[in-house]
Amino acid sequence: MPVRRWGRELQISAYAGSSNEGVESANNANVPSYNTDTEEGAPDKKVVISLKGITKVFGPKPNAAIELMERGLTKEQIMEKTGSVVGLKNVNMEIYEGEIFVIIGLSGAGKSTLERCINRLVEPTRGEIVVNDIDIRALEEEGLRNFRRRHIGMVFQNFGLLPHRNVLDNVAFGLEVQGMPRERRYAKARDAKELVGLKGYEMAMPSTLSGGMKQRVGLARALATDPAILLMDEAFSALDPLIRNNMQEELIDIHEQLRKTIVFVTHDLDEALKLGDRIAIMKDGQVVQIGTPEDILSNPANDYVVNFLNGIDRSKVMTCESLMKRPELIIPLRTGPHTALKMMDDADQDIGFVADRDKRFVGLVKAGDLLKAIKGKYPLKAAVKTTVRAVQPDTKAEELIAILVETDYPIPVLNEQDALVGIIHPGSVMNKVRPDNGEIAQGAEA
Repeated sequence: MPVRRWGRELQISAYAGSSNEGVESANNANVPSYNTDTEEGAPDKKVVISLKGITKVFGPKPNAAIELMERGLTKEQIMEKTGSVVGLKNVNMEIYEGEIFVIIGLSGAGKSTLERCINRLVEPTRGEIVVNDIDIRALEEEGLRNFRRRHIGMVFQNFGLLPHRNVLDNVAFGLEVQGMPRERRYAKARDAKELVGLKGYEMAMPSTLSGGMKQRVGLARALATDPAILLMDEAFSALDPLIRNNMQEELIDIHEQLRKTIVFVTHDLDEALKLGDRIAIMKDGQVVQIGTPEDILSNPANDYVVNFLNGIDRSKVMTCESLMKRPELIIPLRTGPHTALKMMDDADQDIGFVADRDKRFVGLVKAGDLLKAIKGKYPLKAAVKTTVRAVQPDTKAEELIAILVETDYPIPVLNEQDALVGIIHPGSVMNKVRPDNGEIAQGAEA
């Protein structure tokens, strides 16, 4: 997994360059840029699942129901007039390769129906489904069966284990159905079993396993066939909270290793925000908003989404990228203290952020310390505070708040190359993350 360096303590590195003074304005200081665009619609993302106009009507008169639906009648009115239920209404969606895409909604919103349309466990009444460039609706029975076996893995709330088979045979079952020789399928099953933390449980029977262990077997069985896509429907909903949290962490770890495309259905908003690269919120068979967790929290599409998100702790979701401001001034380390003080005065700043010749962040300097350096005829680096708490753009606001209450300066945001890409002021954090929490806000401002 990639290492995330949160709340780092930075130390100044030796600088062998000249301390010649030279004025460099904020406009030509070559401030590094950081892409703040959302991933949604990004041109470099490969679409692996495309749903267009997906509509599903359950009942005796689907065509009549669709006609009434297009005239604007509600689900209740359509049910009353036709005896049919509109499960999905003109759903359009694109899912990218390697992402965890979460579908969330209240009971009856259509989330499970939508997911099962992807591999036609539920047959859409109307619409287009393309998975890995395959027109799924055009497949005949045998072609659809082979598609499911080789392209899609499924994990549901009901574990669906074969009670008369041990763990290894359960994990290998999909490979057995594919006709893979015994020795080879067992080797693959063992790899999948160990990936989900089932080492040593090869011969255990399902009846001896806890709920969490049974779900691990189900996940290993889905992974053993090496599908490009995993469909997970309320996979962790039946588990106790602690086990559920552990399984969520396991899934994140596995996803980091394998980069499978995962479509995950849940009714739990905390679970969606924790797992999802992007989230689709559904209501009455329609998708009301798709976006990253941060997008949805920052820009809810309508009042329904606002109410749906009510009570969520934004600090667990929002990141420093959305809270930071572009640095107005970066002082080169080679600058002398006189010039540095003038640059700060011109920019109306009491604190300056210093970078070396490679644009790496060095530390911060205060006006008072510059005056002391001028008086003592010291170079700029003698006045720079180098033990500084810093964060990265993907650091969660929750982590940031813990740092803010212990510091008396704006927090620098650094990219992977340690270049300064943003500054975060305490007041702006509290206004966006916890606008009603005056006690915390005051503590951070102190």
